[in-house]
Amino acid sequence: MRTWLATLTLFLTATCSVAAHAGDGPLGIDSRLNVDNQGIWKRSNQKAVMGVLIGGELLGALWEGSDSRLGRTFYQAIDASIIGGVSSEVLKRTFRRERPNQTDDPNAWFKHGGRSFPSGEVTLAAAVVTPFVLEYGHDHPAVYALELIPLYDAEARMKVRGHWQTDVLAGWALGSLAGYYTHTRNPGFSVAVLPRAITVGWKTKF
Repeated sequence: MRTWLATLTLFLTATCSVAAHAGDGPLGIDSRLNVDNQGIWKRSNQKAVMGVLIGGELLGALWEGSDSRLGRTFYQAIDASIIGGVSSEVLKRTFRRERPNQTDDPNAWFKHGGRSFPSGEVTLAAAVVTPFVLEYGHDHPAVYALELIPLYDAEARMKVRGHWQTDVLAGWALGSLAGYYTHTRNPGFSVAVLPRAITVGWKTKF
């Protein structure tokens, strides 16, 4: 958690410096970045990363099963993704904040068609990696590098004006909390509701 807080602090510092000249919003740090939809920030690359995360956690859980340490962590990531996804959708429908590509006003809340707060993709990225960071970070510090995935997605979403700074910070926090919660549950709810034939893992069958 100390590493996560340090990463989040660095990100917040960077976004504050970018937005210092025109910051606004609930934390005074929200401003539109210059549009950059090229290279690694390209929207199609962002979607590809999300696809890899979702596909990876599903395939990893099906292959490993719920009986191994790695398999349990995969299932925790799935649970966190579901919790984070549902929570972010509820918050989007509640706050209805307009995106930076809709307005230059970061205080445009409760507007028809607003779906900016929080970032669902950053929530997903943080939800998937957090159980692995909590499970393996102490034994293998290199695992903390997984936090670069939500960091990348947060920056990418802002560069294509999909979200404000506070949107991605809220999504990161929400996903991390979901991941922390599911990491404390054993077994997770997906393991409890799925048939044993599925959670035993393909690796065991083969």
